Amino acid sequence: MQTGRLTIDYKYSGSVWLVSKGLQGVVRKTVNDELQANIWDPQHMDKIVPSLLFNLQSGERTESRSPSPLQATEKEKESPVELTERCFRELLGRAAYGNIKNAVTPVLMHLDNHSLWEGKTFAVRCFKIIMYSIQSQHSHLVIQQLLGHLDANSKNSATVRAGIVEVLLEAAAIAASGSVGPTVLEVFNTLLRQLRLSVDYELTGCYDGSTNIGTKIIKAHEERQLQEAVIRTIGSFANTLPTYQRSEVMLFIMGKIPVPGVHPALSSKDSGPEGTRMIQVMLLKSLVQVTAGFDTTNMLTALPTSFLEPLLSFSLTEDPEIRLLVLQILLSLIDRHDNAPKFLNVSIISDISVLKLKVDKCSRQDNLFMKKHGQQLYRHIYLGCKEESSGQQHYEALFALLGLLSMELANEEVVVDLIRLALALQDLALSTDEALPVFNRCAIHAVAAAYLNLICQLTTVPAFCQHIHEVIELRQKETPYLLPEDVFIENPKLPSSLEKVEGEVLFLQSKITEVLGGSGYNTDRLATPYVPQYTDEDRLSKRKSIGETISLQGEVESRNSPEKEERTPAEEITFETLKNAIVDSVGMEEQERERRRQVVEKFQKAPFEEIAAHCGARATLLQSKLNQIFEITIRPPPSPSGTISSGYGQTQSRSVPIYEMKFPDLCVY
Repeated sequence: MQTGRLTIDYKYSGSVWLVSKGLQGVVRKTVNDELQANIWDPQHMDKIVPSLLFNLQSGERTESRSPSPLQATEKEKESPVELTERCFRELLGRAAYGNIKNAVTPVLMHLDNHSLWEGKTFAVRCFKIIMYSIQSQHSHLVIQQLLGHLDANSKNSATVRAGIVEVLLEAAAIAASGSVGPTVLEVFNTLLRQLRLSVDYELTGCYDGSTNIGTKIIKAHEERQLQEAVIRTIGSFANTLPTYQRSEVMLFIMGKIPVPGVHPALSSKDSGPEGTRMIQVMLLKSLVQVTAGFDTTNMLTALPTSFLEPLLSFSLTEDPEIRLLVLQILLSLIDRHDNAPKFLNVSIISDISVLKLKVDKCSRQDNLFMKKHGQQLYRHIYLGCKEESSGQQHYEALFALLGLLSMELANEEVVVDLIRLALALQDLALSTDEALPVFNRCAIHAVAAAYLNLICQLTTVPAFCQHIHEVIELRQKETPYLLPEDVFIENPKLPSSLEKVEGEVLFLQSKITEVLGGSGYNTDRLATPYVPQYTDEDRLSKRKSIGETISLQGEVESRNSPEKEERTPAEEITFETLKNAIVDSVGMEEQERERRRQVVEKFQKAPFEEIAAHCGARATLLQSKLNQIFEITIRPPPSPSGTISSGYGQTQSRSVPIYEMKFPDLCVY
């Protein structure tokens, strides 16, 4: 039977049924016939596969069918569409490793030629049939072909690329039981490259670099839809990976995020600063998808330094959207017991038992993680509250981060530091040196009050709880705008200024230190106000004050003893100190440069005899030192028979042959 001579009449279902039956016969004949060796050649596949797809398309139904044909009724099995689908499945089920490409390529070409990617429904249905029919160990081959086809259509319309990405999304979900293949990073590299191209297309409004104002708005809308589809697909792929591979993907994506002037990565020259910002946002959204549901028992492996430090650097940027995405990523990674949703609404809860929080004992790995990165996290929480552009969502996320640190990673030392941080936030809201709007000041007060209300109930120290509740009750009567219930609402009722916030409506560090000291907490540490450390990564924050950016007055805390911690006083850095340090360093450089010049000049102009004498003296000195070392290390073995006297009245060791040595009786047997 020659499949190239088949004539399909779409007006009569009987003809479609006959064609499907004939194709099924061709497929089954390959089992024990001479056609088995060459049926998979492209010249045959290019005829069989499109014929099957035409038959499927002619009877396409609005609702997606069950992936298993065994669930169909007897009547449906006899329908042309069902018969064609079973024939297609049978063909794919017999495809060996080397035949997958020849079987899938005609499908891609058929969808291209008939513009079926844009509708998505038929394309998704075709690849669902493919993914469920082929052997599971071959799934990654289909994924790779789709990725290659996506690259080949990089300059096609956004709707076509979105259709291919949507098919990739469905294929990844089906391949979850197996693997996406040995080239996991290649999958994400292709998707990230498509994100960058989409951003360029959206900003330029064209695919070839020329301006095309007439279609720019339509393309921008389509490109945004494509970007969201790519981000969802990245998350779908990540969900199919084991934990260690997801960690690698997180590091890979983080390495692709452009940092202007430091790490260009995926940034584009054509799209400019706005393009760089959009790529940063898209890649951070991808990280949000990858980290969603990420579960690990070891925070040191989940948040390595190579990932955490660049991530926290982005929390210092002025862009509020980027800072919010960073907080969402941190919440996903730290939350291991699904406590995060319980902290998203900032409020004063009189009894936190209603939240049904899940708490586990802090492990050794968690303690090591907080010793290594705790100060970084506290500092970024403090600076995040300090940002003028922070809104309600930012403060809610910062409160959730404080709560999760208390639930997931808190030991006694961490609890003390978090309480100090909350009190430092209160001082920040009261500070007149910071030009913070009234909303930000009230929000910081509200976050500090809500967190102290939470931590006092977690520590279960009655006197601590009493002090916190007394202050909150007084605020409810006199200054409700310092509590979350009056701040984090749609239309908050805020005063015009906060100049008279003082007295009993504030939480007192001395009182808290006193009541917690009686329960065994470190009073010296509690009594020390928290001061954030400033580092070189503050260059990303684009602060206006260089003194604020590169302040060297960081607290240096000794952690050698968990019982008693000594604080090293921070050296006060003044303008004169910095000036003297610069002058001294310049002078030392001049001296070193002059010394080198003299040495070079001496070897260039001095007579040979003088240079030889100089080098000979150095060699003689070296030889004398070596002789001294040899005399010390290479000497005759000591003799148990005693020593002999030299002619000068000095004792000298005498070397005696082993057979003449006299050993004690206890050593001889």
